[in-house]
Amino acid sequence: MNSLSRFTERLPLLPGKPAVQYGSTLALCLLALWLRWALDSAFPPGYPFLTFFPAVILSSFLFGPRPGILAALLCGIFAWYVFIPPRMAFAFDHGTLTAMAFYIGVVVVDIALVHFMQAANARLHQAREEVRQLAEERHRLAERSELLFQEMQHRVGNNLQMVGAVLSLQMRHLTEPTARRALSDAAARLQVIGNIQRQLYHQDGRLVPLDRFLREVCAKTMASSARPGITCAVEAAGDITLRPDSAVPVALIVTEAIANAIEHGFAERPQGAITVRLARTGTVVVLQVEDDGLGLPAGFDPASADSIGLRISRVLSQQLEGEIALENRESGARMTLSLPLSRLANAEGDAAGGPA
Repeated sequence: MNSLSRFTERLPLLPGKPAVQYGSTLALCLLALWLRWALDSAFPPGYPFLTFFPAVILSSFLFGPRPGILAALLCGIFAWYVFIPPRMAFAFDHGTLTAMAFYIGVVVVDIALVHFMQAANARLHQAREEVRQLAEERHRLAERSELLFQEMQHRVGNNLQMVGAVLSLQMRHLTEPTARRALSDAAARLQVIGNIQRQLYHQDGRLVPLDRFLREVCAKTMASSARPGITCAVEAAGDITLRPDSAVPVALIVTEAIANAIEHGFAERPQGAITVRLARTGTVVVLQVEDDGLGLPAGFDPASADSIGLRISRVLSQQLEGEIALENRESGARMTLSLPLSRLANAEGDAAGGPA
């Protein structure tokens, strides 16, 4: 069926070679004359046009209406002169004129129908070609958009990390501990944001699932800590994807929690384990960072703590319309961040289907 469709789309054949078209038409007419002559004894009287109709239709179908008209004229002359009594003469009696009028009516209808069919087929082929070109152009534009989007993401990430590197260089010229610590923390956070910016999206613009995103954040944070004895594991549902404006603050809060666990929870221990858990409970997304370290100091009040990292985490949690809490476990400490379902990128579809 596909081969036949491709063949009909090429009709009429040889459009730029009229000599070949008309020569082939003449050959078809002569073939029809020979067949009618050879089968003359097998036909009853009264069928002078029997082999000529196919020649006219084939000429119109293969080469177009003009060769079809030529075939109609030649075949009509052959049939009139050779096969309509009196034979070998052009009679003008009533019966002959009636037969020729019938022949003319049939071939006109045949040629017109073939022409209309080919015109419709040509319009269909043109429409298909236009659709194909539009699809190719759309595909090219989509590829360019993906490349530009990916390039933009990388450039933003690189610029942020470059600023972080400049702050790190500037820190070397400072001797005051508080200023050095502030610049060091700012440089580290810019490095984190730069990494996040480049990891937040697929090449086609889709958001990265949060479980994969958190694993990348934890891996980079642990790699920069230079504490090989401390491990970080992520236990997260795979169907959670945050909106872009939520993913970066969440990553900063997680990074801050891991950094605090390494710095304070394992200050005097070479080994330990950190676990990041992510789950949905009803209309709330719950993110927890736990460690098995020393835990929070006695009498520690997160609300009144002067740590800039904790203050940044509280501000970010408020921007996320969520709540953050710090508490001791049986062994170690736990940071819990609760976010509303509206912070999910797929919240609308999930709300319709219920909690996962």
